[in-house]
Amino acid sequence: MKASEIKIDARKFLKLLLKATVKVEEVKLRVEHKFSLAVYAWGTITGIISGISGTFFEGGWLVGVLLFLLGDKFILAVLKELPEDVPAEKGPILRKAFWGWLLLWLYFTMMSYTLLIKFTPVCYSNQSLLYQMIKSGNASLECVVNFTG
Repeated sequence: MKASEIKIDARKFLKLLLKATVKVEEVKLRVEHKFSLAVYAWGTITGIISGISGTFFEGGWLVGVLLFLLGDKFILAVLKELPEDVPAEKGPILRKAFWGWLLLWLYFTMMSYTLLIKFTPVCYSNQSLLYQMIKSGNASLECVVNFTG
């Protein structure tokens, strides 16, 4: 299956996403924790968008990076108040949120991209651990055998 053949029903996806999420205001959390959760949610959303767009065109990875610049607007829309050490300006919010966003963005980008391209491992040697596991039946993967040399 090619990436161009994948069809995503946006309405079903949004309904599923809304059922799975909990409103941040309803949870009794401190402001710092709400800020972290908003950053993590934004990293997850942009990571999935990057992975999906990366399967359709080569520059798709940059979509999520550009969406990072909208992170302050997302965080301010989700939260009514910010932690004391974060002023309500674009620079400090993005600086405070960078590492949490980056790790989740990278994880979900790689995960969604790998799932969409139907990745299959390649065994380059009959002495590799992957080949031995598949040959013995301990792994339920199919491996493309491509011995070199």
